[in-house]
Amino acid sequence: MEPTAVTTTDALDATDATVDLSQIKLTAYAHGGGCACKIPPGELEQAISGLGGQTNPEVIVGLDDGDDAAAVLVRDGLAVLSTADFFTPMVDDAFDWGRIAAANALSDIYAMGGTPVVAINLVGWPRGVLPMELLTEVLRGGLAVAQLAGTPVIGGHTIDNPEPTYGMAVTGTADPERLLRNDAAQAGLPLTLTKPIGVGLLNNRHKQTGEVSQAAVDSMVSLNREAAAAALAAGVTAATDVTGFGLLGHLHKMARASGVGAVIDRAAVPLIEGAAEALRDGYISGGTRRNLDWVRPHLTPGSGITEEDLLLLADAQTSGGLLVVGEVPGYPVIGQTVPGGGISVR
Repeated sequence: MEPTAVTTTDALDATDATVDLSQIKLTAYAHGGGCACKIPPGELEQAISGLGGQTNPEVIVGLDDGDDAAAVLVRDGLAVLSTADFFTPMVDDAFDWGRIAAANALSDIYAMGGTPVVAINLVGWPRGVLPMELLTEVLRGGLAVAQLAGTPVIGGHTIDNPEPTYGMAVTGTADPERLLRNDAAQAGLPLTLTKPIGVGLLNNRHKQTGEVSQAAVDSMVSLNREAAAAALAAGVTAATDVTGFGLLGHLHKMARASGVGAVIDRAAVPLIEGAAEALRDGYISGGTRRNLDWVRPHLTPGSGITEEDLLLLADAQTSGGLLVVGEVPGYPVIGQTVPGGGISVR
């Protein structure tokens, strides 16, 4: 979908107190939505290729393997985690967008096995186009989820921006000996996924038709706190969260960083209600197609695995679940790690 040109004269009067906020279609003000608006993984890796290899001994996890958050040792037994995540709206409801963005940002801390301690808001807002009252709703949504996580939101930074953008920078803590890392996977272990996939398809349908998937919203606002605690209790050491690069993309990054391969059982991967129908009807985002293009050289599809199956597994998620190397009670096993490299889909 091409970006929508919006001006103060052809959209709405942002100073008009009579504007019904519920009638504003937020997704029309952004060329993409949620984590599907990420820079494609191949382009991003090229852009940051010369920035790794830092030698500070206190940096436990840095840029080298593209993990979910940075980890810095501040004293024996204590690591500080740092991350930031923001994106354009994937739903039209401002409060829900704020909730989703906050859950997504907090997820990076949980994906490292940490506890979020404090967050700050990151905002870009087209102040001459969209009313500030709508931004208040976004911030209220973010605060609501942060409060559920027990994480104070203590300020932030805003800019006047052509597209509405919202997210958070989050600081957390973790035991440096119990970090969940994307370079710590071992071969011969189950792969566990803690949320169903398919929100990218449903968000794209929402953007194009206005049809709301409550199942997708409920999944995206759900914290990964309990899943992370269960993974730590199970003694696992490797995990990542599944967001804009899709299940295949994030699995590829983890397998590559760890020097292992992986097998996915397509039938075992859980789907959000309505995702299969959205796939059938063609609501596939450009970000999803770019994800698959990036991973395809490392894929071996088995007999009966279709292009649609691969697009589903590459679906650009927003605030997705944890992909854990190891079995986590209460969550589905979707495959296993194996010696060698690459990803087989059966």
